Amino acid sequence: MALDLLSTAAPRSAGPPPVADRAAESRASHWARAIAARLLRLLLLLTAVAAASFALMAASPVDPVSAYVGADLAAIGPEQRAQIAERWGLDDPPLQRFGTWLSHIVRGDLGQSHAFNQPVADVIANKFLTSLALMAVAWCFSGIIGFTLGLVAGVRRGRWADRVITWWAYTLSSAPTFWVGLLLLYAFSVSLQWTPICCAVPVGSVAGEVGLLDRLHHLLLPALTLSLVGIAPVVLHTRQAVAVAMASDYIAFARAQGERTLGLVVHRVLRNAAGPALLLQFSSLGELFGGSVLAEQVFSYPGLGAATTTAALGQDVPLLLAIALFTTVFVYTGNQLGDLLHGWIDPRTRRLEAAP
Repeated sequence: MALDLLSTAAPRSAGPPPVADRAAESRASHWARAIAARLLRLLLLLTAVAAASFALMAASPVDPVSAYVGADLAAIGPEQRAQIAERWGLDDPPLQRFGTWLSHIVRGDLGQSHAFNQPVADVIANKFLTSLALMAVAWCFSGIIGFTLGLVAGVRRGRWADRVITWWAYTLSSAPTFWVGLLLLYAFSVSLQWTPICCAVPVGSVAGEVGLLDRLHHLLLPALTLSLVGIAPVVLHTRQAVAVAMASDYIAFARAQGERTLGLVVHRVLRNAAGPALLLQFSSLGELFGGSVLAEQVFSYPGLGAATTTAALGQDVPLLLAIALFTTVFVYTGNQLGDLLHGWIDPRTRRLEAAP
């Protein structure tokens, strides 16, 4: 009887949590640590980019007031120059100016653009929407065409198709964006007159009244220029990945079992080559933005790249610094998306990252 009372009074020890709960907690903890680490890296990267960009602008020999006034420099007196410099804070020490600008950034105030006479946030928002269409079309073109050509070259390695595609890719990789744009502009706009010479809409038209077909017509040649330069790395990278996969033992075993080349490519090679190619595409967003600056200059396309050039020539410091930070976030986000999609396509990457 006493033993029964003791057994009922003794508290039951809680057993270990189920395996599924422990696995879910481990995954949640892993994702939380990964997100926190990536946000911390982004914060450190933004701080470094802001400091380096501000130091370069402060060391520039170009006078911001002279660049802003331009041809009317002789029409203003020393008092007016001093007023402009005082209003922009140019008389303050560089560290004080950087601290003031950084405090405004933390509060969400990007400042006022001198070149466009608008808030910097409005300039970036308007110009980026125009550039986004250009970069998105070029990004899709270069990825799809580059991956397809690289797949063909890798499967036909050593044959005439591989030689032609590889030669074309190496030629494109050594061609400057500005030069490619000028050639396409002369061929299709000047000689053949198939495409417009400049701008995102017809000259003299109101942007809100232009139809989709007219916008695509003006977008075609700048996007083609930007995509041609971005095709080469995807072609060469995909070709190498496919060639290595086609020479592997499991492909040789599948051939011995009677599987044809098309089935090998679709079921065994395509997914292995798609992951690295997709990661390369997302990692090339920085080069894509750099190429858009040149392409927009050639075709007078009013995007963020053209705004960057205008701000640089006019020493528009608030706009240049904001574009540097915005571009950093844009490229960093693209790299992180590439990592996530690569892990989704290739589960081996997730297992390697999760391993202690």
